[in-house]
Formats: sequence, C-alpha cells, structure tokens
Amino acid sequence: MCTFDELLARVLARAAEPGTTIIGIAGPPGAGKSTLTEALVAAARVRLDADAVAYVPMDGFHLADVVLRRLGRLDRKGAPDTFDVAGYAALLRRVRTGTEIVYAPCFERDIEQPVAGSIPVSPDAAVVLTEGNYLLLDDSAWSAVAAEIDEIWYCAIQDDVRIARLVSRHIAFGKPADAARRWVAEVDEPNARLVADTAVRADLVVSADAVMPNSH
Repeated sequence: MCTFDELLARVLARAAEPGTTIIGIAGPPGAGKSTLTEALVAAARVRLDADAVAYVPMDGFHLADVVLRRLGRLDRKGAPDTFDVAGYAALLRRVRTGTEIVYAPCFERDIEQPVAGSIPVSPDAAVVLTEGNYLLLDDSAWSAVAAEIDEIWYCAIQDDVRIARLVSRHIAFGKPADAARRWVAEVDEPNARLVADTAVRADLVVSADAVMPNSH
C-alpha cells in the first residue's frame, strides 16, 4: 500500500498536467474514502492555490428521500440505483471541460439529504478528487461516471473495522443501536459485497490507514 506522501505526490503530479484532472477514490461503505480524500485535498491545497484543488463527493448525488419514497427505494438508500448517476457524470464532464465555475452538491449527514449548489469548483482547478462506492461498478450508467475520471483508486479496509465504523456512524446520526446494526447487515453489507467485486478494475489499491494522525 502507498503511504500518504506517495498518494499526495501522485495527486500533485496530476495537478501539474494540462487541464483539469479528476482522481476518483472508490470503496465499500465505511472504508474511509472521505477521510482520505479530505486529507489529500487539504495537503494539496497547502502546496497549490486553494482554487486549484477541489473535492466533489458522490454522496451529493443521493436522490432525496421524497424521491426515494416515491420510487419505493427508501428502505435501501445507498444502493446504486438511489443516486442521480447521470447528473453526477454530467457534472464531472462540466468540471473537466467548462470555462465557468461549477457548483456541486454536497451531502449533509445531519439531515441525511443532498444539498444543491454547495461546493464551488473553479474553472482553474488543476485536480479534482471525487469519492464514492460505485465508481468502478460494471454498469452502463456508472461507467459513464468512470469515463470522466482519469484514474480510480480502490480504498481497502478490514471488514470488521469497517462494519464497526458503520454501526457507530449510524448511531451517531440518530439510529438506535439495534436499528443501526440491522441497517448495516441488510443494506450496507449487500452494497459492500457489490463494491468489493469492483476492486480488480482499480488503477491503484490504497488504504485510509495512510492518513492516520501525524502520518503526514
């Protein structure tokens, strides 16, 4: 596995290339994708202008609960078909090719909903990091997302650590302990198994352990 400094060097090398490069970090729920991505963005911004580095999370493209309820998918929120996949691909395309600022959505865990227009991405961005479960999924809709990404890493982690982290996260955001464990077993883990099968398509396998405190 690469160290944090090696991953940062890879991001900076991509930033030095012409145009806007997009790096994706895939992996199962609870793998530490957002932690690693946020750390890389912060470290890269120290080396580069702040506008030169952006972070666009896949979770911003969650369909809202009102839509999922209408579609009958609310009880498995987080599955591949509970996202605006075409919108995600289109936004990444705008980021790559546009000449104006692009506003990406974020996902607010306090309300468990996407919030539009939250993340400004400058047309001068040299490198954009995006992370999410399904970037490597062998599916026509998700393949359109992958087509907009220059390289995709797979974030690996031990299952027991990941599952414990997921249960704690669900509890922290309001689920009773029994409901949190049930959601992880019935919703998160089927998704995790689906994502694990995509690791073979990654350009690089990484670990969120590379970004523990004082690792950089």
